Amino acid sequence: MKHLPTCYGIIPARYGSTRFPGKPLAEILGKPMFWHVFEQARQCPELKQVVLATDDNRIFSAAKEMDVPVLMTRTDHPSGTDRVLEAAQILEIPKDSVVVNIQGDEPALEPMMLSELLEPFTSPETQVATLVRKVEIAKAENSDVVTVVFSKNGRALYFSRSVIPHPREGQNQFIYEHIGLYAFRMQTLKKFVALGPSRLEKIEKLEQLRLLENEIPIHIVVTRHRSFDVDRPDDIQRVSQILAEKPEK
Repeated sequence: MKHLPTCYGIIPARYGSTRFPGKPLAEILGKPMFWHVFEQARQCPELKQVVLATDDNRIFSAAKEMDVPVLMTRTDHPSGTDRVLEAAQILEIPKDSVVVNIQGDEPALEPMMLSELLEPFTSPETQVATLVRKVEIAKAENSDVVTVVFSKNGRALYFSRSVIPHPREGQNQFIYEHIGLYAFRMQTLKKFVALGPSRLEKIEKLEQLRLLENEIPIHIVVTRHRSFDVDRPDDIQRVSQILAEKPEK
């Protein structure tokens, strides 16, 4: 019988954001965004624990008031993944356990996506996993959308802000959009942060390329579920409508 390691979810919640300062505290249906992310994530049955990791007293205090488990982390982390590692080390997560980096700007996150993300870790060979879904070429041409190509056995080959594979002769039915949810074995998460930014990562501004450049395989999981992230204040109205239409659990 296949065995899934102990799994933990960590939600990095940084106050500073170029496009949307204070984003984790943005109000959605009367509650801060981080609360919605936490409520969705904790519905994943495979996660033993879900915590918020922040660098800001305002977010920390608001989380405490709402009974959301929260950890204070350093202010100088270059990425959310670095913040996730610090939180995982504070929690003393064992090296073979799995840590999920849950994006703090996905208040409409579908819990089943987390279950899908974790399933590959029943194999001891899986070190990192992430989600993708099919996307139309019109959407893929937006540089905010990251596309990915992967091998027949589900290993990532490359991620790009360009459309890959390039549809040289018209329509392409094999374009996949990357969804920014990652799961790492704890020992691989430590290695990832210790490696530091890589050459291609710096060019594309995509930290997952650090793994590929250092020959750490990424297991790709194709999902049918949609992801609705909040990048700018204008996105609040759209995601509020999505959440308002969700059936009560």
